[in-house]
Order: sequence, then structure tokens, then C-alpha cells
Amino acid sequence: MNWDYLRALIAVARGGTLSAAAKMLGVKHSTVSRHLAGLEAEIRTRLVVRAPGGLTLTDAGLRLLEAAEAMELQAQTAQDEISGRDVSISGTVRIGAPDAFGAYFLSPRLTRLLDQNPALKVQLVATPRSFNLTKREADIAIALTMPERGRLVTRKMATYGLGVFASAAYLADKPAIRSVDDLRRHRFISYIDDLIFTRELDYLGEVATGIDAAFQSSNLFAQMHAARAGLGVCILPYFLASGCPDLKLVLPDAVRLVRSWWIIVHEEQKNIARVRITADFITQELANEAALLMQPAAHNL
Repeated sequence: MNWDYLRALIAVARGGTLSAAAKMLGVKHSTVSRHLAGLEAEIRTRLVVRAPGGLTLTDAGLRLLEAAEAMELQAQTAQDEISGRDVSISGTVRIGAPDAFGAYFLSPRLTRLLDQNPALKVQLVATPRSFNLTKREADIAIALTMPERGRLVTRKMATYGLGVFASAAYLADKPAIRSVDDLRRHRFISYIDDLIFTRELDYLGEVATGIDAAFQSSNLFAQMHAARAGLGVCILPYFLASGCPDLKLVLPDAVRLVRSWWIIVHEEQKNIARVRITADFITQELANEAALLMQPAAHNL
């Protein structure tokens, strides 16, 4: 079987369109189309369904994709092992992470990783969602819960603290908050209930019963900026609020939430040097910032 044909199938599965696949492979979209047609002719089976919205794989295409990705992975692993690239790695690593962790915590800390490995490329998908590593939506996923199933290698990286925050201007203009009961009289900011992708983000019930958020957003940065503008009180991670001296921690002794981050890699990719070294780097960066993660900043108190 022509390997270029199989690469076209892999790229289409990951990109969803001929143009996206062509960009991944560095060829024209007509070349990708020709390779797909050649592959279908070679095995006498329809592999791809073409539609106005993009391309999807048939059942036969999905079965062949699994074999093609296994071949791709074996080749990558062999290259890493033979060439001994642990000192300087190359290639692309895609990291899927929650929005605040990815955009605020991780992205500014990638400088050292890329300085040490100039041939490495990092793609950071920082958005509040789950990532399917089996479908290669990411090489490394950062999650708030340990996955229940799948051929995945998981380890707990760190824990972080959260508290209730509000702007100094809001607190100066509203009734004093001296107890948890007082929170029920205040306007809350939180996630959109039916868009919460993991139960670990469903905070309000842990803080107090009967709280209904007046402003909801699926994006934590939107929640934070709403709190800074004086819209209401909001549950935020300490590490994120630390960059906002205008936010004040409310009831620091009475309300203290703790969550954990897990790093997840597909079992077949755990020994690829660029994936392993990137995962180790993220884990070490979190270990270096344990105090930032678990303790509120002095200017928030």
C-alpha cells in the first residue's frame, strides 16, 4: 500500500477537509484528492464521504485509519529511539488544556521548552472542553478528572485552590459579606449550567445552596473580567486572580475549594520523545509553582 496514500487518509481524518489536509502535508489539495482516489482504487473500497461541510470516513475508512495511525506511530517511535533525539527533539506537539490553565499559566512558561528544543513546535488548544486522544484531537490533554476508560496513560500533576472573589469597588458598594449565608444576597458569576463539560466546574453547590448565577459564561476569562468590572462575585482559581490586584478574596477561611489537574497521553504515544519531554516539562512547571497554585496572593486578601 502506498504510504503517501495512507498519509492523505490520516490528514483528512484529522483536518476534515481537503484544504486542511493539504496544509498539513504541504501539498496541493488536488494531490490529496488524487491520493485518496488512488487508495480507494487500490483496495476497491469507498473510504471517504464527500459533503459540502467537509469529509468524513466510512466504516472501512475508520478501520484503515486505525491501522495507518499505528504504522505512523511505530515509525515515529523507531525514529526517536534510533536517532536518540531526547537531547533535542523535533516535530509538533498539540496540547489540549482548560482555558485559564493553557492561556494564563502554561503559555508564558513555554519559552524554556522551545529554547531548549528549537526544532519543536507546540500547538496549544486552550478551551474548556474534553479532548479525545484516540481521535488525535491532542497529543497531551490536561484534564480536571481522571478518564474512566481508554488506552490512556494518566498521572496527577498538581492541585490548585479556588475562592470567591469580587472587585474592591463592588464590595464597597454592596452589603458586607461576613458569612456564607450573606453570599445568597449577592449577584453571582459562574458557568452556563448545560455547557459545563466536567462536574469539577460545578462549584456553586459547594459554596452555598440556593445560589443562582445572574451572569453565566463558558469562558473563565469572561467570568473574571465581569467580576473585575463589578458585576458580582465569582469563583476563581488563586493563580488566575493573582494577576488582578483589584479582585479581593471573600470569606477566605470559610470558602476554599480544591481541584486537581491530570495529564493524559495515549498509551501508544507515551514513548515518543517530543510527547514525553513536553509532558514532563508541564509537570515540572506545576511542581515549581505549588505555592502560587494553592495560596492566594497577598494583594487579593
